[in-house]
Amino acid sequence: MKNPKVEKSIVYKKDGKKAGELKLNEAVFQAPINYRLLQLVLKAYAGNQRRGTHDTKGRAEVRGGGKKPWKQKGTGRARHSSRRSPIWRGGGVTFGPHPRDYDTNLPDGMKRKALVSALSLKKKEDNLMLLEDANLKQPKTKELVEVIKALGLKDSRTLFVVSEVNENLKRASRNLKDLFSIRLARDVNAYHIQRRKKLLIESNALPVIEKRVLDEVQAAGPEAKKVTK
Repeated sequence: MKNPKVEKSIVYKKDGKKAGELKLNEAVFQAPINYRLLQLVLKAYAGNQRRGTHDTKGRAEVRGGGKKPWKQKGTGRARHSSRRSPIWRGGGVTFGPHPRDYDTNLPDGMKRKALVSALSLKKKEDNLMLLEDANLKQPKTKELVEVIKALGLKDSRTLFVVSEVNENLKRASRNLKDLFSIRLARDVNAYHIQRRKKLLIESNALPVIEKRVLDEVQAAGPEAKKVTK
């Protein structure tokens, strides 16, 4: 079996200057993008987060309406049998939502391929950046904002993938949840990546992601190596 090709990508310092280059595994960051699979997996991830507690009352459940509003004939008005009819104000709801379970169990292979497609899509769109070091001297939001500005990510919703969460970084990002979110490399999935425009990966987290994907492919056997276009 041939070794997968690698492509170098620039690694930036926290001040926005170039720190060096790192090789990106082609099997993880330049794989064919399966848009249909990505859409199915993202829909499943989103559905799994829904509580499904929505509920409405039908005509048999709403209060009142036991008596016929007026007699059947002789009034000149349309006939009605109950005030609980859906066409009446305060009546029941026709085909309204009821509590249900939105959970979808996804095969590991689908989740893995969706992750690879999401990573490859970010690389293709030039929305992937590498950061040398994620440590902050102080747990200050101001310091983190300066890093974000230096990297040119001020106006972009960004996902930062790290190998381990630094306490200072965690505390500094609390006020930036809408703009800047943090995930561990061992836990990140396609949904996390696609929710944000930019993907920022710590240099120490890069081998964790690549090893995670390649180890899963190896464990799944020959069939997992086939990429559906």
